Amino acid sequence: MNTAPQHVPAKPLAGWRVLVPRGGPWGDGVAATLRRQGATPVIAPLINFAPTNDQATLEQSLADLAAGTFDWLTVTSATTVDVLYAYRAVVPPTTKVAAVGETTAAALLAVGYRVDLVPDDDNSAAGMAEQLIALEPQARDILTLRSEIAKPVLTRMLSAAGHRVRSVVAYRTVGVPVTDRIAEDVRSGRINAVLVTSGSVAEQVHQQFPDLPSTTLIAAIGPRTAKDARRAGLNVDVIADAQTVDALIDAVARFSLPHAADEFAPKTGVIPQLRSDRG
Repeated sequence: MNTAPQHVPAKPLAGWRVLVPRGGPWGDGVAATLRRQGATPVIAPLINFAPTNDQATLEQSLADLAAGTFDWLTVTSATTVDVLYAYRAVVPPTTKVAAVGETTAAALLAVGYRVDLVPDDDNSAAGMAEQLIALEPQARDILTLRSEIAKPVLTRMLSAAGHRVRSVVAYRTVGVPVTDRIAEDVRSGRINAVLVTSGSVAEQVHQQFPDLPSTTLIAAIGPRTAKDARRAGLNVDVIADAQTVDALIDAVARFSLPHAADEFAPKTGVIPQLRSDRG
């Protein structure tokens, strides 16, 4: 695939159809950014978020948070921010807030929370743990809020360093089947790119689109997501330089449109095979 076009058009994604794997305000924001670059966004939520099965523990932990029990609160996803906002959680001035990356930090700031720490280099649970451990040589009380399926990397590392960690499930991730029309658009190659923003999304892409054409660009939002996507069985074509939506879309924009089959053109049953660099 040609990754170095002779010129950069004003709308580098003109003609592209890009699958946006989450809905809500996040999906609307991504869709708006794609439209500004000339793409046609296809919002198809592949995952949704359900309440934790242990509401009592979450509510008690948020009450303890408001009371100043914790020295640090760690936030590892924008969805966790949604949970904090939904519960109108109070973070007192005595509690510092660590966000796993710029996207999560932006989500916190957008709803009125402050951010005291974002990992400098490694935007992952391990990267956050390493930086917190370096900053806090003395034992601290730390609240970690996570998805039900998240690996307890942060909790293990912080606990091993001597910190007192309360790990609480804030939400569950569930798959959402796409419509038959979107499934057919993916299978036929009419969707030119799929944005993969988490390991959960990657798993749903692999499960729901088993006949993914080789011409469909798979774009991962960061190295950790790319690793999870490959583990789920996907071939990742491009990885964003930074763990942000803008960086992800810019990464897609570096590619030339694989093909531009018109949505209303007669089906030939042949899927173009234009790339040989999958792997």
